[in-house]
Amino acid sequence: MGLITYSTNWMGPVTTKWFEDRGLDPTGFSACTGRIDIRGVPDEPYGLEYALPPMHAEDWNDLSGWLDDFETHDLWSYEDLIAQYEEERGTKIRWID
Repeated sequence: MGLITYSTNWMGPVTTKWFEDRGLDPTGFSACTGRIDIRGVPDEPYGLEYALPPMHAEDWNDLSGWLDDFETHDLWSYEDLIAQYEEERGTKIRWID
């Protein structure tokens, strides 16, 4: 069996309205949202994906870098991936409601 890889796929936000709807200043705040793309899962030729809720851009960038070097032999759940990341980094992702 091959290795399963994970990577982030940025999808937004792309408009200032998203920030304004949440009472955030779009000029002084950076946020990212998207998904985790999963490749190498047996019998999944197009891969899988986990949705990623909005988070601070710095956290997105760090999670993205961490995932670039992360591989598993079995498919990990979204919850296990986030828990492992937070444990290894010694910090919590700053999610945005």
